Amino acid sequence: MIRSARYPERIVCLTEETTETLYLLGEQSRIVGISGFTVRPPEARKEKPKVSAFTSAKIDRIVALKPDLVIGFSDLQADIAASLIREGVNVLVMNHRSVPEILDMILMLSSMVGAEERGVALVEGYQKRIDSVTQAASAFTSRPRVYFEEWDEPMISAIRWVSELITIAGGDDCFAELGLMSHGKDRIIADPQRVIDANPQIIVGSWCGKKFRPERVAARPGWDVIDAVKHQQLFEIKSPNILQPGPAALTDGLDQLHEIFSQFNARTNVG
Repeated sequence: MIRSARYPERIVCLTEETTETLYLLGEQSRIVGISGFTVRPPEARKEKPKVSAFTSAKIDRIVALKPDLVIGFSDLQADIAASLIREGVNVLVMNHRSVPEILDMILMLSSMVGAEERGVALVEGYQKRIDSVTQAASAFTSRPRVYFEEWDEPMISAIRWVSELITIAGGDDCFAELGLMSHGKDRIIADPQRVIDANPQIIVGSWCGKKFRPERVAARPGWDVIDAVKHQQLFEIKSPNILQPGPAALTDGLDQLHEIFSQFNARTNVG
């Protein structure tokens, strides 16, 4: 007897954003394994087995979970994907690197688990939020020049969706052209003089996996002339809130950027 078609019932998520999205869709019961870096939502860490890092995974353990779908992200997980494919596992690797692509990912994932209506509602909610922040930022009399640092050694500037969120929130990314580069190695700022020359008015740090140290940034040779350093405008946004291309970036990440820029605009007006 041939069984009837069904949606994936046993899903392994190799990155956090798909885990968070499935929880938001109310489809968390389908998840049987997650990334060890997952912190959103917090209950996922308590409920689900951790079977991967970002560029490595416990292939045998994943196979033992008998997943009918494993979802990964980007070429950085290509080796994991290839190993699982050789084991006969269905693998989907997404490459959502912009704000519109994040929304597309949510729609695609919701369709794959039979939650299309909830996915559409989720995306419409995020789009309204984006539109609202864009409208509020349009009232700014001054848009700050922003240097977003994703890593410090070497210095890596904002990835595409973060650069786009900076614009939506009311700032201007000093290195927006680098944001179009998919790979971190292509966003390396080898010469610190480039940041000095850009003279950002705000510096935002989100060092993936470790705490941002503004005092170390401010102490870099020659950086004392940068406006952001002179006026102590260095801020941290925790990496789970903005460096995951998913719901967190569209909510907490966007909100925190907008709050920083709003405070800057208010101070500028007073001055």
